[in-house]
Amino acid sequence: MNDHAQTTLKREAGYAAADRVMTGMVVGLGTGSTVFYAMERLKARIGEGLFILGIPTSLQAAMRAREYGIPLTTLDEHPVIDIAIDGADQVDPLFRLIKGRGAAHTREKCVADAAQQFIVVVDESKLVRQLNAPIPVEVLPFAVTPVLARITRIGGLPVIRQGVKKDGPVITDNGNLIVDCSFGTIGDPEKLDQDLCSIPGIIDNGLFTRFTKKTLVIAGTSKGCRLLTSADIIP
Repeated sequence: MNDHAQTTLKREAGYAAADRVMTGMVVGLGTGSTVFYAMERLKARIGEGLFILGIPTSLQAAMRAREYGIPLTTLDEHPVIDIAIDGADQVDPLFRLIKGRGAAHTREKCVADAAQQFIVVVDESKLVRQLNAPIPVEVLPFAVTPVLARITRIGGLPVIRQGVKKDGPVITDNGNLIVDCSFGTIGDPEKLDQDLCSIPGIIDNGLFTRFTKKTLVIAGTSKGCRLLTSADIIP
């Protein structure tokens, strides 16, 4: 798939997610290019009279939302929200996800947990039979050395993510490090999610395994947008 085709599929999926938002809703706004297309569509709908409040999951998402004129709020004001719209790095047939390429997965997980419905927007290249991408892990800098050792002992290959156009590691909006952990094909995502979260010093990891029952996947495909509500329709 070339870049232009992938961009088109992302835009279609993002627009389809935004069209599911109704006036008066509180909407979680994920981080990443596909969600930014959803924000683009929300901007147009706000211009047509839609009223919503958004909860951004990163500084980047907050800046984009303000640019698009989306009024913002917080989980303090709205601990239960209507919908969260987010992207994913991989989606498996049971709607378990790997997220965190944008280093915002901890806040994204908080917002997904607060949402009554979790809408995941992807292009078809993100649909996989088994999760196998590196798992981003947010780590307290104080504990990074023992955390790296613990991840290695449970079978992972951890690498501290380095910044682009800057020297040194990536720092999250929460002031922590990102460690990308390769485990190969992940046979039991729920167990690995629990194992990672049990390591002191790990804030959270990019495996999303607890929201499958409220997840709707909107995939931009070469045959148009598909609303995936059942694993048996994933190609």
